Formats: sequence, structure tokens, C-alpha cells
Amino acid sequence: MKTYVSPAQRPNTATAVAIGSFDGMHLGHQALIAQLKAKAREHRVPSVVYTFDPPTRVLTQGVEFLSTLPEKLDLLARYGVDETIAAAFTPEFAARPKDAFLDDLRTLRPQAIVVGEDFHFGRGRAGGVEDLKTVAPEVVVVPIHGLGGEDIKSTRVREYLRAGDVDGARRLLGRHYDAQGVVVQGDRLGRTLGWPTANLQVPDGKALPLGVFAVVVQGDHGRWHGVANVGFRPTVEGRTRRFEVHLFDFGGNLYGEELQVKFFTRLRGEQKFAGLDELKAQIARDAEAAREALKDVR
Repeated sequence: MKTYVSPAQRPNTATAVAIGSFDGMHLGHQALIAQLKAKAREHRVPSVVYTFDPPTRVLTQGVEFLSTLPEKLDLLARYGVDETIAAAFTPEFAARPKDAFLDDLRTLRPQAIVVGEDFHFGRGRAGGVEDLKTVAPEVVVVPIHGLGGEDIKSTRVREYLRAGDVDGARRLLGRHYDAQGVVVQGDRLGRTLGWPTANLQVPDGKALPLGVFAVVVQGDHGRWHGVANVGFRPTVEGRTRRFEVHLFDFGGNLYGEELQVKFFTRLRGEQKFAGLDELKAQIARDAEAAREALKDVR
């Protein structure tokens, strides 16, 4: 998949374009991408996603994001998009009038534009579907998708994650929620307890569920089952959020390696224990529960 940072970077050829933040690439986003690909085939042009980094609501509302830009680009490529324009969403970009954004779109020579029904653009969200019709002969508006009586929206996925409900998030995403981070040096408490952990550093603002989880971990040198703890470690009076993963049947060094952690099952919430011996015993029970939860996962 080709990636650009502005419409002006790409060749001067016709396109089919989908516009949006695509944060999390949930089932609703996937339906929109399917419409984009269908229009691209119909018009025999590349499928182009015009998206924003960070997602618009991260800047305008201060919410956490579900996908980093590399994670989002990976997902868009996986779902078969030909090209992505990932524009930096800054206060200056958000303040541009709607006509400036329409000029961007004209550069793409869109034969069709695909958006969600709640899409607006430009300063004060002044632009809408009728404006898009001035730059493309066809505008496809995809309704908000529902599942089991609830709307499939990034906001709802964040709510599930805040509650630690990774199964609820999975239903709306159509896959297990994941986070990518680099292994950095921790305080080696897990090693002291006999349960060495990889301490993952993820970008600030990345949404993470709190608690203890059965996880599947992918790295450059292998794939492992494991148990992850995301939280503030109240037993040792922790003050900052930590993301720690114990990999089953692994004894190597992962410092500096990037790992992808997929959250499969929440085992429990975060607890404060009377001491390290009690914590160590609970970690053993968590590991056993995680192995059981993942026994059929290959």
C-alpha cells in the first residue's frame, strides 16, 4: 500500500476516495472500506483512504486513540486499500475552512467519494455531504452499522476498553484488540518474583484496558501465549500505568524489540495484595488461568 502525507504528493490520476479517522478499524469502518473497493473496481481506479493523524476526536475532545498511525496503516493494507493519505491533524488543519478541504479533494480527481453518515469537515464542521457532491460525480453515504442493538462506533469500543471488557471490544472490531509497544527496562520486580515480564512502552494516549488478561504476543522472533497486566501496581504503590507481559515458555532477552499484544480474555481486575508472597501466588493462578483460556488458540 502506498502512503502519502498530503493529496498533492500522489500522482495526478483519478481515484475513489473514502474519508474519515478510521480509528480502530471496527466493523463499521470495514463496511465502508468494502464500499470503497467496490467503487474503485467499478471505475477502474485506485482505492484511496484520506485519513488523519491523530484521529480528529483526539485533538478536539482529548479522547484516547485505538490505533496508532502504524497500526492503522497496517490494518488498511490488510483490508486491501491501494493508497492512504495520512494528513497531520493539527489545530491549524482543523481551523481550515471547508473550501480548503474541498480543494484537497479536487486534487484527487475522485470518481466516487465514500463517507459515513455522520461525516463533516472544515472549521466548525461546516462541510457535509452536499459539499462533497460538488467535487465528485458520486457520493456514497454509508449508514452507521449496528450489532445486537448497539451502534458500532469507536466511542463504544473505548467504553468497552475502559471497563476492561475486551470481549465487547472484539465484537465491534471483528478481531481481538491489540497494542504494539517496545520492550524497555523495568524495575525487574517480576523477575524477583520468579515471573519475568516484558515491560512495554506504548505511545502516550493509546487506549489500554486495565486488569489482567490472557494474551497472544507476536514479535520478530516468535509468537507466544502469555499473561498481561495493565495497571498501576497498587501492591507496590505504583504511580504510573504499566503494561507488562509474561511470555510462557520463553527465556530470552527482548529489550528493544517491538511486540504486538492481542487481548483475548480478561482474567480479573487490578487488585492490591497484602504483600509480595500473596502477589506471587496470584500471578501463578493467573498464568494457569491464561493457559487454560488460550489452550485452543494456535
